[in-house]
Amino acid sequence: MSNQIKASHEPLIHVTKRDAMVWWKSWLIRIIAVIAAMMVGTAFTWILTGVSPIEIVKTMFEGSFGTERKIWIFLKDSAMLLGISLAVTPAFKMRFWNTGAEGQVLIGALASVTCMFYLGDKLSNVVTLLIMLAASIVAGAIWAGVAGFFKAKWNTNETLFTLMMNYVAMQLVAFCIMKWVPSGSMVLSPLNSTTQTGWLPSVFGQKYLLNIAIVLVITVIMFVYLKFSKHGYEISVVGESENTARYIGINVKKVILRTVIISGALCGIMGWLYVAGLDHSIETGTVGGNGFTAIMVSWLAKFHPLFMVVASLLICFLQIGSGALASNPSLKLNSSLGDIITGIIILFIIGSEFFIRYKVNFRKKHKEEANKNA
Repeated sequence: MSNQIKASHEPLIHVTKRDAMVWWKSWLIRIIAVIAAMMVGTAFTWILTGVSPIEIVKTMFEGSFGTERKIWIFLKDSAMLLGISLAVTPAFKMRFWNTGAEGQVLIGALASVTCMFYLGDKLSNVVTLLIMLAASIVAGAIWAGVAGFFKAKWNTNETLFTLMMNYVAMQLVAFCIMKWVPSGSMVLSPLNSTTQTGWLPSVFGQKYLLNIAIVLVITVIMFVYLKFSKHGYEISVVGESENTARYIGINVKKVILRTVIISGALCGIMGWLYVAGLDHSIETGTVGGNGFTAIMVSWLAKFHPLFMVVASLLICFLQIGSGALASNPSLKLNSSLGDIITGIIILFIIGSEFFIRYKVNFRKKHKEEANKNA
């Protein structure tokens, strides 16, 4: 009787946690999710607008790879997103949820443009660039370090703390622009376009090649740092369990503060690249939301620097492709529809993580028949 009661209450479906999945299987699931999402997104657009799914995919690819210039812009955007994603990853791996990358990069950019503003006509280009880099690293490290200090000392909520620091950074940039730019253009741009002091040089005739190369070097360094260094091991242990870290003799407060400072310093480097290598100016929207998008890239790649390269390329392809859909006059689509397609793809990718981490089990049929016979 008890067996019958137990069988009658056994669910048809129950979910169990998987053991660690082989890396290639997990990425195969993600690739299938992306393909399925593209099919669903384009079919959804076709039903609403009548535009062919093939035309949608073609437009998205042409938007990113249609010309040599578009390819370089795509690689540049991917590199900048990748760099910020790498910056937040050490903190994320330690389970310090740094949502302040937007502000930390912006403060780094402000430090660079300030040095360019005051030193651009007094020093050589190389010296100015080095001073700008040092100032950006220090500024980013301090901006993140404040949140790290409060977390290590009083266990404050780092998510809210770093998020609020973003708005402080934006208002600080807005104040400096209003103070230094009386014309009201809301863009602080030093008047050194003739000498180009504080600008990264073009390499092989390509304006963005040096930015991309620097980010790739940071990627390799970050991979080695997190995978093979003692600091990387300590970050992993603290992220898994602070109590375990204390038990084996790791100074948790020191690791938290050090890691957050490194994260902020890397954000500062990205701020330097925005000023020295791209815009040569600053405004409140310089980072363009990449500080928040980087959170998704880091999470999707499971805090693995090399996998972040793939995730960054995918996200930038979706962003640029959505813009291409909206700007194509023959399709007569607006940007909202492109955002919907992007949202569907990201939703599928996030959903695929469920099947990577968990297994769906069904009640076996022979058990049901045995219970009926009983």
